[in-house]
Order: sequence, then C-alpha cells, then structure tokens
Amino acid sequence: MRTPNKLHNEQGYITLMSVLVVGAIGTSIAISLILLGLGMSRNSLALEQSNQAKVLANSCVEEALQQIRDSTPFTGTGSLSSSQGVCGYEVVNDGGQDRTITASSTVTTIVRKVKVTIDTINPDINITSWQEVGSF
Repeated sequence: MRTPNKLHNEQGYITLMSVLVVGAIGTSIAISLILLGLGMSRNSLALEQSNQAKVLANSCVEEALQQIRDSTPFTGTGSLSSSQGVCGYEVVNDGGQDRTITASSTVTTIVRKVKVTIDTINPDINITSWQEVGSF
C-alpha cells in the first residue's frame, strides 16, 4: 500500500515533467518565430534592393534616350551613380534609325538588366521593346 507522502511525490514529479514539456514546446515556438522573422526581414531587404536596382536601370535607359534625343547619331556608353548604386548603359546603332540600348544596374549584390530597342528616332523616338533580361 502506498503512503500519502509517496503519492504526493509522484504527483509533483508529473507536474514538474508537464511544466518542462510545455516550457520546451513554448521555447521551440518562440525560436521558430524569431527565425521566421529574420528570414522575412532578409527577403524584404532583398526585394527593396531589387526594386532600387530596377529603377536605376530604367533611369540609365532614360539617360541613353536623352542622349539619342540630343544627338541623333549617338552611340556609345555612359553611366549614372546614386546613393543606392550604379548603372551603366550602351547604345548600339543597328542600322538606319534602329538602336539597341542595354542597361545594367547594381545595388549591393542585386543586378538588374534592361534591353530596349528603337526603330525610329525622328521625328519622335519609337520604342518597339522595353524588357528586363537575364543577360546580354
């Protein structure tokens, strides 16, 4: 037969084990949420940098278009820099009024590239294609 003191000790042991298990589960959930938050922060930063790189690449294309507007026979390269990053562009004469503009920008480690084709310069610049590309 069990003594009341031994029964009380067994109940204390069960309570202690229950508290430890619940504590371990709570700690696991807390650590998972912290790691998930860190991952989302990294993704958010990369997305922001990617958007900045896209804007910068498009700015380079706009600069190249302005160079063409200022001087119709313009071909060559140029670059822009901002507080977010740098970009470069190249204008190639494909014959007649056809031009191809390629621009690439870098913000930290994110690179975005844009390719634009033009089939008419005068009287107005006519853009036939403006697309983001993986490589040139």
